[in-house]
Amino acid sequence: MIPQFSFYLTLIVIIIGIIMLANKLKLAYPVLLVLAGLALSLIPGVPMLRMDPELIFVIFLPPLLYEAAWAISWRELWRWRRIVGSFAFVVVFLSAMSVAFVANHFIPGFSLALGFLLGGIVSPPDAVSASAILKFVDVPKRMSTILEGESLLNDASSLIIFRFAFIALSTGQFIWYQALGSFAWMIVGGIGIGLLIAWLMIEAQKRLPTDANMDTIITIITPYVIYMVAEEAHSSGVLAVVCGGLLMSNKRHSFLSNTSRLRGVNVWQSIVFVLNGLVFLLIGLDLPEITSGLENVSLMKAIGYGLLVTAVLIVGRILAAYGAVIVTLIAKNFITVADTRSPGLKVPLVIGWTGMRGVVSLAAALSIPVSLHGAPFPQRNLILFITFIVILVTLLLQGLTLPILIRKLGLPTYDDFIPEREAEALIRKGLADHTLHFIETRFGERLQSDNHLRQVQDRWNSLLQASNEELHRLSKSESFEIINSQRAWLLAQNTADKRYDEELIRKYLTKLDLEEEKLKFS
Repeated sequence: MIPQFSFYLTLIVIIIGIIMLANKLKLAYPVLLVLAGLALSLIPGVPMLRMDPELIFVIFLPPLLYEAAWAISWRELWRWRRIVGSFAFVVVFLSAMSVAFVANHFIPGFSLALGFLLGGIVSPPDAVSASAILKFVDVPKRMSTILEGESLLNDASSLIIFRFAFIALSTGQFIWYQALGSFAWMIVGGIGIGLLIAWLMIEAQKRLPTDANMDTIITIITPYVIYMVAEEAHSSGVLAVVCGGLLMSNKRHSFLSNTSRLRGVNVWQSIVFVLNGLVFLLIGLDLPEITSGLENVSLMKAIGYGLLVTAVLIVGRILAAYGAVIVTLIAKNFITVADTRSPGLKVPLVIGWTGMRGVVSLAAALSIPVSLHGAPFPQRNLILFITFIVILVTLLLQGLTLPILIRKLGLPTYDDFIPEREAEALIRKGLADHTLHFIETRFGERLQSDNHLRQVQDRWNSLLQASNEELHRLSKSESFEIINSQRAWLLAQNTADKRYDEELIRKYLTKLDLEEEKLKFS
C-alpha cells in the first residue's frame, strides 16, 4: 500500500512538471501527458497499472462533466443547440455506423454487432483535449461553445450505442422496439433525474444552515449522487450529470453565498487539475496491459487496423461538418437558425479536425468483459488496442496540428458580441446608472442628511463607473443591499441583452463577490 501511495504522489509531481512544460511550449497538456505516460511505462520497475473502467466512469467522469457544465454558458449552448445536438448525437451515430461497416468488411472476425461495439467506443471526441488545445489558439466564441457543448453530450450518445451493441452481442438478437424504448428512457430518464436531484440539492442548500465549507463539499458530492442514481435507474448517468450541472450553474446566485461561490471555484479548479492530469497520464501508463493481450494478431496488423479506424473517424467527422453547413443553409429557408450567414469552408474544416479521443473511449473498451457465456469475449484485445491507437493518433496528429491549422486558415471574426473594451465601458456605465437610481429610490430621504451616503452617490455620479470603493463608509447592511442590487442588474442584463459575452458578465459578478467578501471583514 505504502509503495503504491508513493508512486501516485510521484505521478502528481510529474503531472505538475509536464503541465508547466506544456504551458511554456504552448502545447496542449493532454498530448505531453500521454507521451509521458508512454515513456514511464517503458521504464523497468515501474508498476504495471490496470485502468479500472469503474474508476473512470464513477470516480473521474462525474466531476469532470459537472465542472464543464458549470463553466459553459447555458445561454450560448441554447443558441447553438441544433448544431451541438447534431454533432453530439447524429454525428456520433454516423461515426459508429461507419466504423461498424468498415470493421466488418476489413477486419477478420468482426461481425456488424462487434463493429458497432467498437464504433460506440471510439466515436466520441474528448472534452478535455479539445478545451485544453483551444486555450492556446484564438477561435471564435461560437466555435468553442459548439465544441464544448458537443463534448458534454457526446459521451452519453456513444455509451448508449455501446450498451445496445453489447446487449445484441450477449443475447444474439436486437429487438428494435425494445431498443427504442430503452433509448428513450435513457435520454428522458437521464435528463429528468439530473434536473430533479439538482433541484433537490438547490432547495436543500437554500433551507439548511450551511456555510462555505459545507456548500463546497455538497457540490463535490452532487455529481456522484446524480450519476449513481441515474445509472441505477438504467438511464444515462452522463446526461443526468450534465443537465444537473447546467441547472445548478444557472441558479448558483440563488442558493450559494458569495463566499461559497469564491471558495468553490478554487477547490474545483484544483480537483479538475489533478483528475485531468491523472486521466491522461494513465492512458499512456496502460500501454503494457493493452499490448500484452495481442496474441492472435501481429502488432503491425493491429496498428494498421487502428490507423484505418482512425482515418474513418477523421474523414467522417470532416464530411459531417460540411454536411451540417449544407443542412443549416437549407433549413434557414424553413426555420429560424442561429446565424443565416454561411460559415464558409474554413470553419467546418477546423470543427472537423477537432476530433481528439480520450479516456472515456479507453474506459469503455476496458469495461468489455473478458468472457461471454463462458468463452473469451470475441476480439476484446484487438478492440482495446484499436481504441488505444485511435486515442494516441488523434491526440498527437490532430492535437499538435490544430493550432497550426487555425493560424494558417485565419478564421473569420463574428459580431456575436460587443467588442470587450466597448462592452466593459457599457457595463460600467449601466452599473453606475443603475446604482444611482437604486440609491435615490432606496435611500432618497436620507441623501440630504447622510454625508457618507451622499459621498457614495457623488462617487458614482462623477465617475459613472462600477466602483464600490466608498461602500465601506456605509453600514454593512446598506452596502450589501447596493451590491445585491448590482448583482441582480448584471444577471438581468445577461438574460436580456445577448450582445454581452457571458464570460464578461461573470467576471463582473466575481468582482462583486470579492467586494462583498472584503466588506464582511472590514
